[in-house]
Amino acid sequence: MRIIAGTMKGHQLKVPRSRRTRPMSQRIREALFMVLSTLGVQPRRVLDLYAGSGGIGIEALSRGAEWCDFVEQNPAACAVIRDNLASTRFADRAAVHQTTVQAYLARPLEPYDLVIMDPPYADPHIVEMMRRVAQSRAVRVGTVLALGHWPRLELPEQIGPLRRLRQRCHGDSCFSIYEVVEPPEAAGAASTEG
Repeated sequence: MRIIAGTMKGHQLKVPRSRRTRPMSQRIREALFMVLSTLGVQPRRVLDLYAGSGGIGIEALSRGAEWCDFVEQNPAACAVIRDNLASTRFADRAAVHQTTVQAYLARPLEPYDLVIMDPPYADPHIVEMMRRVAQSRAVRVGTVLALGHWPRLELPEQIGPLRRLRQRCHGDSCFSIYEVVEPPEAAGAASTEG
């Protein structure tokens, strides 16, 4: 897996040796960042949930993000992320958190400009986790959520304060981009629409 663009363009990244970790393909990552660019999204603070190899967050750092927090519960994957950060010389602009997404979101957090979620495609709790992200301190009005998912997953146009901006599919992989359009506190009691 290689970095597509930015200061570390072409740099080869390690990938965890696990069948449970399926990195987002280069084609999908390229399409994702192209759509983010057309939407004017130029994040400074990035949160990479279910980080795996860290490839998406590292791509954001290569393209100019100032900071990225990587959240991954698998110890071997965390070691790979740390190796990738060291080899790209981004270790001083990032932190790796070996914990669950739920536990990380429960912490007192500063809001991010971009939250990336690339959970296992078979995860039955994706929509519920999106709702948790939307109600957490990790987001504010204007935060963008980029979600990797499989084509058969039906996602609502709006989940609490999150409104879908774009959805793209390439083969057996898709991504959807949402934006926080109202204060998360106000949306805490909001029902899911769709």
